[in-house]
Amino acid sequence: AFRLHDRALHRKLALNSGLYLGEAYMDGTLTVEQGTLTELMALLTSNLAVAPPLPLESWRDRLAPLFRRLQQFNPIGRARENVAHHYDLSDTLYDLFLDADRQYSCAYFITPDDTLEQAQTNKKRHIASKLLLEPGMRVLDIGSGWGGLGIYLAQVAEVEVTGLTLSKEQHARSNQRAAAARLGNRVQFHLRDYREEAGRYDRIVSVGMFEHVGVPQFPAFFGKLKELLAPGGVALLHSIGRMDGPGTTNPWLRKYIFPGGYAPALSEVLPVVERLGLWATDIEILRLHYAETLKNWHQRFTQHRAEIARLYDERFCRMWEFYLVGAEMDFRHLSTMVFQMQLSREIDAVPLRRDYMVDWERAHT
Repeated sequence: AFRLHDRALHRKLALNSGLYLGEAYMDGTLTVEQGTLTELMALLTSNLAVAPPLPLESWRDRLAPLFRRLQQFNPIGRARENVAHHYDLSDTLYDLFLDADRQYSCAYFITPDDTLEQAQTNKKRHIASKLLLEPGMRVLDIGSGWGGLGIYLAQVAEVEVTGLTLSKEQHARSNQRAAAARLGNRVQFHLRDYREEAGRYDRIVSVGMFEHVGVPQFPAFFGKLKELLAPGGVALLHSIGRMDGPGTTNPWLRKYIFPGGYAPALSEVLPVVERLGLWATDIEILRLHYAETLKNWHQRFTQHRAEIARLYDERFCRMWEFYLVGAEMDFRHLSTMVFQMQLSREIDAVPLRRDYMVDWERAHT
């Protein structure tokens, strides 16, 4: 059960529950009296999955496409601001709820008993298996985060990695990690937008960055990817997506967590890939893996909640609790998923059968 402490919330929730439910929890004007926030969000999302939309929601959904282009307008300057909003928070915060390698994207649970650390290692290995890496190859990591994937690829496959990020905090930490790993010049991270990159790469990988691109920029993104791929090159795109077709980002999530963010439907991605003449050589859909990842993050966040409250404040903690729990339930009960899309310029850039992926993972377990 939950309690509303402000009469105005009745009207607000009827008008725009997607925004005001989260704000009310943040502000303490909505409190959970019996049970947990997880149980409340599970109840709400499981009902949303089967209930018809209310008349007001249907009207708002019909108008939403008119504002999508503005919401997802991400020129380079705005993209930097959006990234800083989320990823340039206190360095300590991410240490407290992520795994030791700071993988801030969907993990890959081979068994239900996998720890978060093991599942994130599984994810890096799973991605690497699709890249057909050979020693000496040049690899570009678009949206390189805190450097964990790039460092992993360099260590296990002896490749040269260039990482790109727009976060000053991530840029500093990833280069520190590369130096500590004594990888010399084989791994370098740059504070640079993908649209500013030049050169040719044998392999390109992008994990958890595509959600910040926005549909209007898809032609620029895939056009740049095609331009940067060397002959015979292979790219792997790992992104959150939606299985129910084009939509809009939840207004609370867009305002407080990921400004400019949008998880696309494959029906929005594949037409651009087709028009640019790229081959989608493999597509895999990961469904409940991110729900389990978010569950682990929330558990760790809860364990360190007092420390995080000292870093920020109580309202910040409630905001992040709502984000982590709400996102988990979205993956668990609604229409959000993760897709991995392998791309190439040539029809024969990858083997005709997928056995090579399984063989690579087994050899590197």
